[in-house]
Amino acid sequence: MKLALRVGNLKPSPTLAISAKAKAMKAEGRDVVDFGAGEPDFDTPDNIKDAAINAIKGGFTKYTAVGGIPELKDAIIDKFKNDNTLEYTREEIIISCGGKHVLYNLCQALFQQGDEVIVPAPYWVSYPAMITLAGAEPVILNTGEETGFRIDTERLKESLTPKTRAIVLNSPSNPTGTVYSREELMAIYDTIKDTDILVISDEIYEKLLYEEEFVSFANLGEDAKKRTIIVNGLSKSYAMTGWRLGYAAGDSDIIRAMTSIQSQSTSNPTSISQKAGVEALRGRQDDVLKMVQEFDKRRRYIIERLNTIKGVSCIAPMGAFYVFPNISKLFGLSYKGTKVLSSTEFSSLLLKGALVTVVPGAAFGAEGYIRISYAKSLKEIEKGLDRMEGLVSNMD
Repeated sequence: MKLALRVGNLKPSPTLAISAKAKAMKAEGRDVVDFGAGEPDFDTPDNIKDAAINAIKGGFTKYTAVGGIPELKDAIIDKFKNDNTLEYTREEIIISCGGKHVLYNLCQALFQQGDEVIVPAPYWVSYPAMITLAGAEPVILNTGEETGFRIDTERLKESLTPKTRAIVLNSPSNPTGTVYSREELMAIYDTIKDTDILVISDEIYEKLLYEEEFVSFANLGEDAKKRTIIVNGLSKSYAMTGWRLGYAAGDSDIIRAMTSIQSQSTSNPTSISQKAGVEALRGRQDDVLKMVQEFDKRRRYIIERLNTIKGVSCIAPMGAFYVFPNISKLFGLSYKGTKVLSSTEFSSLLLKGALVTVVPGAAFGAEGYIRISYAKSLKEIEKGLDRMEGLVSNMD
């Protein structure tokens, strides 16, 4: 059967593929420590679940407005006002089936053949694929440990062309945990302020912060806000990954275009999830704070442990729930006759030899690294790192 050309070079999400493999191995009875999953290990708070149950019992199970119910849009508007000192109207908000769906709609609404979109690396695995599916070209802007995986504005300036349509910013970052300060964001703004380049600000990990205050690119001033499309959602901060609820805020014309696309694909996000989303944003926030405190304990432990493993180094993330250790010093070494020359080979060896799953840095555009999620209990983290250390200590 002949398939469309657009899927010819498209590969499944590597993070989801690795997570699926880990689950399959666990189902076979194997004791796998899965550091690949990008979701909190906490349960959705009870008040949010109760709101969904009440929605079902109350018969709120029909189609809703394509772009989301007014009640949830108003809760999002209040969230922006209270948390970010940003003002939006209902016409500037869309609610979709998860943050990934928001980004897909946005790429389809904005990009086409001949456009270029700057994507700083390391990047979330789906950014380049979504841009490519829209017919545009992702232009990878490499960053490194020397800048804390932040954009070098001189290199950014060199990457700009008349075809540049937008730049993707992800702060806090998946996979590095990097968080941009106001001054760092302002340096990026100063680089693009005389252009018509848009900024896609992926803020899905906004509430998962440990050492920095969150600043959105849209906070830099009226012009910055006009050119910014904020992408956010409830999956990470409220442990609602399976509820599939994301949202965007920005220019009403762009939001209208995204809504039109959504009307011809999924239509509205799940009615029940939307009611749960209202409670998440308007209800008590103590569960979020407890989750962040627990993540911080794990973060501190895992950084300390990783930096004691020979050949491994790791800078401290300031947000999200990932570490991105450098394993390049292990390249060229062997374990039981198997030589490691890439992050993919090391990840495969770790799974086979130690029953530990990680995501190779190559999936994020950063060879020489692996991503480890610490959305696991401290007991599991300790067990996984013990296994990893044991394997690495036997490489020669």
